[in-house]
Amino acid sequence: MKILILGATGRTGRLLVEEAVKQGYQINVLVRNENKLTVTSASITVFQGIPVNQQELVKAMQGCDAILSTLNISRTSDFPWAALRTPKDFLSGSMKNIIETADELKIKRIIITTAWGTNETKKDIPWWFAWLIDHSNIGYAYRDHEVQEDLLKASSLNYTIVRPSGLTNSLKNKTVMVSLNNVPAPGLTISRKNVALFMLDTLKNNLYQNQCPAIS
Repeated sequence: MKILILGATGRTGRLLVEEAVKQGYQINVLVRNENKLTVTSASITVFQGIPVNQQELVKAMQGCDAILSTLNISRTSDFPWAALRTPKDFLSGSMKNIIETADELKIKRIIITTAWGTNETKKDIPWWFAWLIDHSNIGYAYRDHEVQEDLLKASSLNYTIVRPSGLTNSLKNKTVMVSLNNVPAPGLTISRKNVALFMLDTLKNNLYQNQCPAIS
């Protein structure tokens, strides 16, 4: 299977590329700066560009069977009030192009990461984190995640919207708890590595089609 990975130079995306190589996928990546790729393999084809540029996106999507995206709104640091690196509508703008191009190229399967705390799950997160979403620059990512979720739900694509809880950099492989409609209530954290493994397992086994699992 050939897959397109978007967000391949991000902290979760790098691990997704690494695990996809180990599992034998043919991989296209669309990156702004290929020097930031941390994995090299004959199974990876690199396209330079950004998904808000549809011409660049079309080239990267050619021949793919599925799309996996860990795109996010980027800030200059993890400080909640740090300035944004990407436009406020980067995610939704990219998703509009993805949906249109996927329809043209007959690609049906897409798995993306957003966050626990988007849309109907905002009421389930701790009050202090909801406050941060409303009062800091963290909120820009959550609000644009919500828009891209709505776009995807209204499309004809076979989607899985993965909503991880707080991301950590642990490399331990732990059992992932999956929550649908807040049952069971998610834990507060999950490692980026486990998110990457969960996305690939979801793709391989055709799980959570047209669902929004929260994972922790």
